[in-house]
Amino acid sequence: MRNLLKVPEVIATPGKKVRVSDYDPSYKGVLNGKDDGVKMLQENVEELIELQSRLYADNRYAVLLIFQAMDAAGKDGTIKHVMSGLNPQGCEVYSFKAPSANELDHDYMWRTSKCLPQRGRFGIFNRSYYEEVLVVKVHPAFLMAQNLPGIKSPGDVDDHFWEKRYRQINDLERHLVENGTIVLKFFLNVSKEEQKKRFLERIDDPSKNWKFSASDAKERGFWDDYMSAYSDMLTATSTEYAPWYVIPADRKWYMRYAVSNIIIHRLKELNLDYPQLPDAEKAKLDEIRQMLMNE
Repeated sequence: MRNLLKVPEVIATPGKKVRVSDYDPSYKGVLNGKDDGVKMLQENVEELIELQSRLYADNRYAVLLIFQAMDAAGKDGTIKHVMSGLNPQGCEVYSFKAPSANELDHDYMWRTSKCLPQRGRFGIFNRSYYEEVLVVKVHPAFLMAQNLPGIKSPGDVDDHFWEKRYRQINDLERHLVENGTIVLKFFLNVSKEEQKKRFLERIDDPSKNWKFSASDAKERGFWDDYMSAYSDMLTATSTEYAPWYVIPADRKWYMRYAVSNIIIHRLKELNLDYPQLPDAEKAKLDEIRQMLMNE
């Protein structure tokens, strides 16, 4: 059942025009239902625990997981359920909100660059530098706070500006991959109808009220603009070395299974293993074992 990595329904094909509308948010693959998905996810989590141990011991690669989505798509829940069994010492999660004044005084990738994972570890970005070609593209007035050369008003922001940002992002990710960081990018594709349902649940359930804000509803009014921005982003930045995975998000149980499955596939391709001691070191271990047994 673990063949999801090659399924065209979830991969934004590098070099081809991508439209979010081409993907079905309710797709559930070959799984029979929620019970099947939950069971398969648990099996994957157990396998991820072992792969994390190998990743740490091997110490040649780092893994960067990037999650982008509309509000209520399930980023937090997916991170929680997929990474639930991992050793927290080898896994760090960063949630990037609106940039601070200090962050705005640096280039737009500065705040995320500080958080890149070390070799042997997972780094998880809940939103990322991709916000700079998504929410900022939908609201170009946000660029005015960045004091960029040649950008004095939103009218100065043209297609060439965004093309440069896509190139800069691709250059960064190529650099990371060539130096041992595996970049896995997940766009959790929730439908507008499902988002409405989840917003209403947050409003009606007092225990979920804190998850909802008026700005969430306001941004929903720009849905078509966001879908266009996501389509442009997927087209421009899904590469052979760091492709985008468009994960159906209307069924949370399938979304979580799909993400875990892709991570496992990619880690297995690395042929991670525990370091082997030289014969001389092994001989010392035998001596120490004998010494302990003789105590």
